[in-house]
Amino acid sequence: MTENTATAVSTLDLLVDIFRDVLGCPGLTADTDFYEAGGDSLAAFQVIGRLQETLGCDDIPVSLVFAYPTPRDLAEVVDADFGRD
Repeated sequence: MTENTATAVSTLDLLVDIFRDVLGCPGLTADTDFYEAGGDSLAAFQVIGRLQETLGCDDIPVSLVFAYPTPRDLAEVVDADFGRD
């Protein structure tokens, strides 16, 4: 049985990779603030779009990026509210 790539990688690692790619910041860490790294509303939509595509879940609101601007905080909410373990 093969494991789905989305479940083989933690939500935190996935979000760090997405933030790095969308924001163009290869040194971004789990605790880097989205806004301090240059994030804006367009980038927030890109982050959520990539996350939804990877997880196969289309009901993650973009407002979560604004409310939880670090990959670590956002990962905790996604795991808790959208069933990601």
